[in-house]
Amino acid sequence: MAESRDDEGFFIVDPEWRCVFPLDGFHVPRRLARTLRQDRFTFTINREFDRVIDGCAAPGKDREDTWINPDIRELYLELHRRGLAHSVEARIEGELVGGLYGVALGGAFFGESMFSWETDASKAALVQLAARLKRGGFKLLDAQFITPHLEQFGAQTLPRRIFQALLGVAVEAHGDFRALPVETKGAELLQIVAPARA
Repeated sequence: MAESRDDEGFFIVDPEWRCVFPLDGFHVPRRLARTLRQDRFTFTINREFDRVIDGCAAPGKDREDTWINPDIRELYLELHRRGLAHSVEARIEGELVGGLYGVALGGAFFGESMFSWETDASKAALVQLAARLKRGGFKLLDAQFITPHLEQFGAQTLPRRIFQALLGVAVEAHGDFRALPVETKGAELLQIVAPARA
């Protein structure tokens, strides 16, 4: 990451405590489950990766600056061209309204950033991602740092050594990012990740 948009350098982050989502214990808040069942959002994957990363880098109401500088943006675009970085796009009437992107290595997915131009869009994209990873046999969804926003989905922190042990197993597994059809409806997403909310 970079210190800011204008920072010309970047660095690797390896926190002492790592935020992960247990794919078998993913939680969907009640109100979001209702929104998903209404199929307010449709989803695409990898269709507008560049716009997703730009949405993540744009200033927002809770963020004046970004860790995504031009060099980092270009590195992720190259990873996308090589089939390693993926985006999940949330849409309303075909228009991009939110999403997220990250990197897949074996059965590990590293969520990098998310954005929302419409209420619940990034949250809906996160549920789509969790269902996609679970259906595709992924073992790990890494989010780096815990936030209250992520805790509502069941995110938890692990000490670095435990995270690294799980990571070693996950990268050796085979994860299929395309195992879930993009047109999967909200109720089916809930059935995959949080059956009690379906």
